[in-house]
Amino acid sequence: MSTAAITYARLRATDPSRWLATALAWRRWAALAGVLGAELGLLPARLRAAWSGTAADAAVTRLDGLRRRLALFRVFCWRADQALSEFAAALGRARALLDRARAGARRSGLSIDDSGTVRGRPTEQAAVRSVAADLATALAVAAEADASAAARLAGFADVPPTPVVTSFPACTATPAEVRRWWDAWTPAQRNWLLVTDPAAFAGADGIPVADRDIANRLLLDERDRHSGSDRHEAALDRLRARLADDSGPRAYLVSLGLDGDGRAVVALGDPDRASHILTHVPGMTSDLGSLGGELTRAERVSARAGELDPARTTSAVLWLGYDAPDFLHEAWSAKQAVDGSAGLRRFQESLRVTHDGPPAHQTLLGHSYGSLVVGTAAAGEGLAADRLVFVGSPGVGVDSAAGLKVAADQIWSTTSRTDVIQYAAVSPRELLVPDLGLPDRSHDLWFGRSPSDAGFGGRVFTSQADAGHLGYWEPGRPALDALARLTLGEKP
Repeated sequence: MSTAAITYARLRATDPSRWLATALAWRRWAALAGVLGAELGLLPARLRAAWSGTAADAAVTRLDGLRRRLALFRVFCWRADQALSEFAAALGRARALLDRARAGARRSGLSIDDSGTVRGRPTEQAAVRSVAADLATALAVAAEADASAAARLAGFADVPPTPVVTSFPACTATPAEVRRWWDAWTPAQRNWLLVTDPAAFAGADGIPVADRDIANRLLLDERDRHSGSDRHEAALDRLRARLADDSGPRAYLVSLGLDGDGRAVVALGDPDRASHILTHVPGMTSDLGSLGGELTRAERVSARAGELDPARTTSAVLWLGYDAPDFLHEAWSAKQAVDGSAGLRRFQESLRVTHDGPPAHQTLLGHSYGSLVVGTAAAGEGLAADRLVFVGSPGVGVDSAAGLKVAADQIWSTTSRTDVIQYAAVSPRELLVPDLGLPDRSHDLWFGRSPSDAGFGGRVFTSQADAGHLGYWEPGRPALDALARLTLGEKP
């Protein structure tokens, strides 16, 4: 669409799904090149077994060079995939705004001509202004997406001379220091760095999410299927399927670890280009095996946010960057929350550092034990979060909102009446015999006062009474709408 100005007639005729199909085609080319690269990687060992000498050394060197060039081709494919996926998503939002404008015009008896001019009688001017505003926003969203996609696609396939790297950022470097180091290289040089040493950048906070996604995809394909525990293989297969999927927002693999129960950070939509970012921190029993369900919950929030306000871009990030408790025997302790909170703080800081354009509105949501991880992270100064949301919390490590370094009016919580978490510190005797005349302690949970209690000092939003512990994300229910509005920076 970048060869001409964005007009009402062009946007009306545009089919975002065609751009999404083009993005998927590039993703499939990357997958095919990966298969070819894997086969090419087997040849040097076979060659060495049957041939030696100077000529054999030269052949192996040439094969290694070809394999790296093939990997570089994959990087180009993923760059195109990322740009076109985000472009298609933005066009989808623009079309939603356009459709809303056209529906509003029909309801009000207005007309829209081919130039995009809204016409009506003088008595309908308020309706005309409303429809015209939606049209103008739709065209602005499409034009911005068009310019961004064109800029991203221009020249990204340049092949550089091999960059000479004399040092990497220290392991103690801040995300801002890592970003400055990364920005010192040209875009073409960054592509080559990702090809030659993806492990150095896959988990580096301060590297843009789109680059980390490429590094992690390269590592995922290179990983020996038997290098980790066999119990992770089914989960990795599901993760690969989601990374190849085109039925939802493009997934970005921000980090992956196979130690213990496994860890992963996956973004739905590029957070570096979003107006609003939701970081979803899951709770007890979360691991690679449960990644799909947690991703679905995060995606439902971003999808609903997009429905409520198509003019703004929302990215949802599932942050499973800590060792979540396996069951109650571990969940009674705050140790794993304390251990995970430092990584969460660093990740949130990285989102600030790598973001393009004006700062995004960052919402940090903790569910169940994940709310303790968020609360522990928020108890220290400097957490990069504009709003905290606690869902089904067993306590967040402090007894009042004053103990968190986020403004009290930006701390929100909900607990369904059927969520058993609210009885985390109530004795069985009190549960079974509620009329003993004992003081009400339902607000006093295992890790402090319930953030959903008025005495905590934050703000409470309503969720459906039958949500239980996992039903807050059910489509069409009050809690999901509230979570989406909170992500957009609104009141539920």
